Amino acid sequence: MTIELADITKVYDGRKVLDGFNLSISDEDRIALVGPEGSGKTTLLRILAGLEKPDKGKITLLGDYKHENFNVGMVFAENRLLEDFSAAENLAITGKYFSENRAREELVKFLPADKCDIPVKLLDAETKRIVAIVRACVYPSNILLLDEPFRDVSEDMRQRALNYILESAGHKAVVAAQRDSGGLESFREAALDMKE
Repeated sequence: MTIELADITKVYDGRKVLDGFNLSISDEDRIALVGPEGSGKTTLLRILAGLEKPDKGKITLLGDYKHENFNVGMVFAENRLLEDFSAAENLAITGKYFSENRAREELVKFLPADKCDIPVKLLDAETKRIVAIVRACVYPSNILLLDEPFRDVSEDMRQRALNYILESAGHKAVVAAQRDSGGLESFREAALDMKE
């Protein structure tokens, strides 16, 4: 599958956040959107995920693809976890074929077993971020979109999380947005034209 973004433009309150942005994303691509806050990274991810529409331009699926849409595994800038649910429950809700037992198997790659079944609101910031990453990776998807994936994550855990993301992605494309390229040096960088 190849996703073509052609002439993507988005305006907020009279300010062009994206202006004629073009990008081709194919299976196995690893793309880093790097730029300061306000450069359009999150907006571009939200457009890719179908959460926003561009004001101009279009997204096209190319190749032998049977559907007009694709499924997205996404890590948002904020974790968007169900705080009263356990980490295992937050993963299990990703699909009817993903049980809490299977969720625990994935989570213990990062968390002590006793942290898998307590409410997420009792976990520290790094652990919550890891739960959000694992949840995005286990969701049945065609592409992974990661917005500031390593926020609140230590240097040691960052490399473990990145390895997990890439292993989980397999042949899927991965698009990560960050303010700097830290941890994403092996990704192809896509330049965003920042608009004042």
